[in-house]
Formats: sequence, structure tokens, C-alpha cells
Amino acid sequence: MILARVVGDVYATIQSEHFSGGKILIVQPLNTDKSPKGNTFLALDRVDAGVDDIVLVNKEGGSARIIFENPHIPLQAVIVAVVDDMDVFGE
Repeated sequence: MILARVVGDVYATIQSEHFSGGKILIVQPLNTDKSPKGNTFLALDRVDAGVDDIVLVNKEGGSARIIFENPHIPLQAVIVAVVDDMDVFGE
């Protein structure tokens, strides 16, 4: 799982039939103090996240295909939770 912030949307007039009804969002990985870490990447939204939400991203293709119950979906990253709050012990 990767902690990330949603920083944008991707709009596509033509997309894979597997993505029908889903939103493709741009996410920025975060450190536990919510500072940016690494490069942004695309993730398919499963939980109705929006820009500026902090989310948990599953970035492993096999697990993403299990979540969507589709062994053929061309997907590597899926947003699986919106984080309401978090406590990090020792920080």
C-alpha cells in the first residue's frame, strides 16, 4: 500500500472498455508527514476519491485485477481507500 494525495484527474474520450465508469486520477506518493515522496503516477479510483484527498493505493497489478474481478484489465494501481485521519507513533 502507498499513502498518496490525489493531485489531478485524467480525462480520456476513448479508453479501455475495462475502465468504463471508473475515474483515472493522478496521485502523489507521500511520506507519513504528508510531504511529497517520489514521482506522481496514475491510479484507477475504486472509492470515489477526489482532488486533494489522501488515499491508499494498491500498486500491484495482480491485486488490482482481483479487486476488479477481471484477469484481463490493463491496470497496475488502484485507489482502495480514502484516509480520514492518521496517527503516526513517534512523530
